[in-house]
Amino acid sequence: MRNTITTDIAYCQELLQNNELVAIPTETVYGLAANIFNDTAVRKIFEMKGRPMFNPLIVHIHHLDQLSSLAKSVPEAATKLAARFWPGPLTLILEKNALVSDLVTAGKSTVAIRMPNHPLTLQLLQGLDFPVAAPSANPFTRVSSTSAQHVADYFGNRIPAILDGGPCMVGLESTIVGFDGEAAVVYRKGGIALKAIEACVGQVSLLTKNEDAPQAPGMLAKHYSPGTKLILSDDVLKTIEGFTSQKVGVLAFYESNFANASIVETLSEKQDLDEAAQKLFAALHRLDQAGLDVIIAQRFPNEGLGISINDRLERAGN
Repeated sequence: MRNTITTDIAYCQELLQNNELVAIPTETVYGLAANIFNDTAVRKIFEMKGRPMFNPLIVHIHHLDQLSSLAKSVPEAATKLAARFWPGPLTLILEKNALVSDLVTAGKSTVAIRMPNHPLTLQLLQGLDFPVAAPSANPFTRVSSTSAQHVADYFGNRIPAILDGGPCMVGLESTIVGFDGEAAVVYRKGGIALKAIEACVGQVSLLTKNEDAPQAPGMLAKHYSPGTKLILSDDVLKTIEGFTSQKVGVLAFYESNFANASIVETLSEKQDLDEAAQKLFAALHRLDQAGLDVIIAQRFPNEGLGISINDRLERAGN
């Protein structure tokens, strides 16, 4: 049997052309990719992840010219954001063309599009005559995958191939931005800080939760969750006191000394929020596999990517 984890781009392209699933690396997290123009292939994504059909998928492209076949129109603010942040961890919500299946968009009139910043995946996309839909490569609500091994641990040989692009360099899903006319609306906090979005297009509004009919991925209250109970805490030492008879793991920003903790995962000793974001999901995977009774996650500074990290941890603890 062929090894599921591979660096063979041509083989992965062949699988996608045959309407199979392939896990692909991006700078944010690994994605579970399929041909957006084949509903059978797209359905496999929902089935593999156990993802509800009302939750739309993100379409991945490699060139701006592809927008015209996917979107009816592109607001000026969207053009500015694409010019500034693509390829990169930004997803744009645009009015869709009829060519885009309602299965991809969960029946909505809009489509989510991004251009990933990973050389292997850009090379893979350049050799295909279709874009791919690629939500995160993990079971629905579970911690996102930031390495090929994370994907393999979740799906094993159920997935035909995992294109190994190494660890993800951003580590948080893309920031998702839609538009009300020319006004930008952030639907998911992610790998681009809100201040950077506002520096490009002015003040944005936030609409980041919708349980019934999410306009974009990542809007459900429970998401990014380990199997182990997770508590987000403003005072980790005090929270640990409530679990003295249990095996406790701590997810911390820069500190490493927590009395009575069995395991401590420190994300950035130099207090770098970008580094912490990059390491977040890998640390959660390790803590989840450590046989703990509870994970206590430290709340991060509410600035820069700390805002996005807190968003993930809040949803992981629900």
